[in-house]
Amino acid sequence: MGKAAKIVFFTLGIGVLVYMVYAIGLEDIWSNLKQIGWWFLPVMLSWLLIYLMNAFAFRDIIYESTKPETKMPFLKIFQLIVSGYAINYITPFVALGGEPYRIMELKRYVGSAKAGSSVLLYTMMHILSHLAFWVLSVGLILWFVPSSSLVLGTCVIIIVLAVFLTWWFYRVYQKGVAVSLIRSMSRLPLLGTKIRLFGQREEVMLRDIDNHIKELYGEHRTKFYSSLAWEFFARIVGCAEIYFIAIALGLDMTYIEALVVSSGSSLFANLIFFFPMQLGTREGGMAMAMASVGYAASAGIFIGLVTRIRELAWIAIGLIMMLWGKTNEKHIDTDEFKS
Repeated sequence: MGKAAKIVFFTLGIGVLVYMVYAIGLEDIWSNLKQIGWWFLPVMLSWLLIYLMNAFAFRDIIYESTKPETKMPFLKIFQLIVSGYAINYITPFVALGGEPYRIMELKRYVGSAKAGSSVLLYTMMHILSHLAFWVLSVGLILWFVPSSSLVLGTCVIIIVLAVFLTWWFYRVYQKGVAVSLIRSMSRLPLLGTKIRLFGQREEVMLRDIDNHIKELYGEHRTKFYSSLAWEFFARIVGCAEIYFIAIALGLDMTYIEALVVSSGSSLFANLIFFFPMQLGTREGGMAMAMASVGYAASAGIFIGLVTRIRELAWIAIGLIMMLWGKTNEKHIDTDEFKS
């Protein structure tokens, strides 16, 4: 089942990648790359740094000093990060397709319960860092962006979301989420019975997942905050992409302005979360964010297109790394068989 699922993920990824290249158009991709020139290299390298920071955050969640099997090769963790996000980019509806892939890969090393809890905790940490980044940006938005009902409304939405989700995360870190989530879903019509039976069959694993979640915050507080710090500063580094593209366009943009544009556009993109790569929505959000700090909306559309091309490149890299992971896995299995 695991190998079949990996083949499905890879085939789906190739198919969607080809479709996205077709939808954008090879001519448009080439013309935008020519316009940005060599600045596309630091754009790509900035995301290499971001993915490395994501991998350090994921490593801090996975590793437990008392369990040697959790000390995984960093390259494998990095591959799971890049390939997982590649799958998320191409997955419609909530963009969570990379999480099942990461769980399937991780459980070979650390077991099902640890794999499930680690991926869940990393996803929660990723969202929590996003909330912290948005809260930081509220002050910058109020300082740099001319006051209007839209600006104030956006700031209120950010604060309300941050408060509610932080409260919810705090409860999850204290009590776990797996058992209660399965119990809640068992009340659903049609699927409720199957979910209840799954919960009964896998009760031990679900309780282990909840214990791992509670342990990270309760007993490994240093790792909790180090993982959050890696993720948060990865958000700050992510603004470099907008900054580099703005320089390529000849815009006199500051890094603080890039941060405001990044936070505003990401808020819009996350409100419209059910399109692969937010097709048709990112450019609009970027245009609105650029206009809010006094730049032409057309510059925002160009930045949105370049970020989409960067995503296409990293999706391809992520899919190639999936193949590398499969080949490496075959070597591991062969070595184990020989021994």
